[in-house]
Formats: sequence, C-alpha cells, structure tokens
Amino acid sequence: MPYVRQWVIVCSLALALFIAFPQTVSAEEVRDEYVRARVVRLLEKSEPDALALSAIVQQVRLRIISGAAKGREVTAVNTIVSSQDSVASLAVGDEVVVLSSSEEGRDTDYYIVDYNRTFPLALIFIAFMGLGILFGRSHGIRALLGLGISLAILTYYIVPQVIKGADPLLTSLIGAYAIAFLSIMLAHGIRTRTFVALASTMITLGCAAGIAVLFVHAARLFGTGTEEAVLLQLSPLETINIQGLLLGGILIGTLGVLDDITTAQAAAVDELKQVNPALDFHALYRHGIAIGREHIASLINTLVLAYAAVSLPLFLLFSLYRTQPIWVVLNSDRVAEEIIRTLVGSSALIIAVPITTLMAAWIFSRKNAILISSPKP
Repeated sequence: MPYVRQWVIVCSLALALFIAFPQTVSAEEVRDEYVRARVVRLLEKSEPDALALSAIVQQVRLRIISGAAKGREVTAVNTIVSSQDSVASLAVGDEVVVLSSSEEGRDTDYYIVDYNRTFPLALIFIAFMGLGILFGRSHGIRALLGLGISLAILTYYIVPQVIKGADPLLTSLIGAYAIAFLSIMLAHGIRTRTFVALASTMITLGCAAGIAVLFVHAARLFGTGTEEAVLLQLSPLETINIQGLLLGGILIGTLGVLDDITTAQAAAVDELKQVNPALDFHALYRHGIAIGREHIASLINTLVLAYAAVSLPLFLLFSLYRTQPIWVVLNSDRVAEEIIRTLVGSSALIIAVPITTLMAAWIFSRKNAILISSPKP
C-alpha cells in the first residue's frame, strides 16, 4: 500500500499530541484519579424537593474498568439537573467517567463526572483522517500533518506563553504566522501560488489584528463576556490579559478559514494565466476579482453562521426570558463580544480576496517574476 507509511506518520503524530498534551494537577488533587466505569445495576431514583431546580438523583452500581481499582464494584450517585431525564439518565451498560477521591483515614469516594465519550470521539477522528487521506491523497496527508503542527503550536507555544504572562495578542499573532507558514507550505507545496497565498494570509492577519484592536477598544470590551474568562480571573493566573485573550482568539478563529480563501484565490489567478498566457495584470485582476466576488458572497454568511450555531442556546435564553429591549441585549458585553468577533473575522475574509487577487495578478503577469513554475496537474 503506497500510503501505509503516511498513515503511520499521521496516526503517530496524533497519538503523540494526545499523550503529550500538557495537564496541570494541583497538590490537592494528587490522590484523585479519573477512571472509566460501566453501570451494572440501577439502585434507586429520586426527585429531591429541596432543590430549586428540576433534578433527578440516581444511585447506581458501577464496575471500574480502568485504573488501580479495575474490576471493583462501587456505588455512586448521578445527579441530573434537566427536564429531559429520560435522555440524561444512566442505563445498565452505559460507560461513565468517574472521579475516585481518597484521603488518609477515610474510604474512597466515587463521583460520576460524565458519560465516557472516548470511543465515538476516536471513531470520528479516525473517520476524518480516513476521508482526508482517501480523497485528498498526498495533499490530504500533508494537510493532516499541518493540522498536527497547528495544534502543537497552539498547545506548546501560545498557551504556555500566555500562562507565563506574555501579551496574548502578540503571542497569538506570532503563533498564527507560524501556523500559516508551516501549514500552508506543507499542505500546498513549494510553488509560486503558495507563496502568494502565504503572503496574502499574513497581510490579512495584520489587518485583522488592527481592526480587532480598534473595535474592541472602541466598544470598551474587556474580554469578560464568557464564564471561562470569569473563571480565569478567579484563577491564580493573575498576569493573564483577558482583553488580549479575546483579541488573540479572534485572530486564531479568523486564520481557520483565511488560508482556504487565499490559497483558492491564488490558485484561480494562476490557472487563468496558464489557460491564457496573454492576460496582463489588469485582465488577471479583473477576472480574478470576478471569481473572488463569488467567494465573498458565501463568506458573508460563513463565520456569522458558525458563531450563531455556537451561541444558539444564548439566543434561545434571550428569546425566552427577554425582559430588556433588543438594543440593550445587543449592547451587553457577552453579545457584543460575539458580534465583534464575528464581524472582524468576516471582514478579514472579505479583505483577503482583493489582497490575494492583486498580489497574484501582479506576480503572475510578470514572466520574469515567477521564481518557481507551478507544476502542471
């Protein structure tokens, strides 16, 4: 099989990233252990009246299937704060994640943390890699390796630097440039159109950073619109700039779609020149921007729908419990953050089209300026 070696490389990289992902454990948690367990018997279900929220409490018998206590049967409680208890309730055979907590002089306590989702997560990840390799062939393999490198930069550079107190915006911008360079070059190869896409991506990222800083400061947003940001403020990491974290997140989110736009637009202009070598700069730009307008028409919805999908529960909450005028809701820091995050990212994607088209038209219209000829398909 011609791709067995590449399969091994991709799987090994994914496994190495999963195993080496940094985990922090405090001194108070050294006796705690997260293990997997299977429900073997349902003991009791009750609905406590003392709780203000609708809740179901299940007492279940579990068999530990990992960790030091593997094979032992224990009793644990599953509390469900939900009106749809038939969906969230445990059944015999379900696998769960359990926290075993032990202290000197007392028995070990077991707490049900969540369902065990490792198998479906691993399955969809393997299917994703398989589809990428099956239909993308060598390009798909290189793209998967680029994805691994991107995750490594995020995990081993951006996150540790921010934890140490570095400016999140500057750190994210440097990390985004590194991700763009390595992933684009690896996925698309060393050729002129790749360099055009890379240069356009970096210019657009700089523009996105400027737009984000301008409007985040103009709107007086401080990055405190999410529960995660509040928890970070309460954590021992007092040196983290929450506002900078918001700006850095906008850049990284934009990069996720930006390289697709720049590489596609650079390739379109390159193909136009190869089909008709007589096209000059103006003709290449005119035809290229016509193609780019089709991109822009779809891009306007891309990030808006992506962020709207993530924030759908928030929209429902505002609709069900709306006690304020709509303008007050939009003015709140949480909603304003999402609006600016979405519109800055979408604006950057739109700006990328003329930037890439202009640069590609200028380079491909000058025969002597092409350093590396694009290979014929």
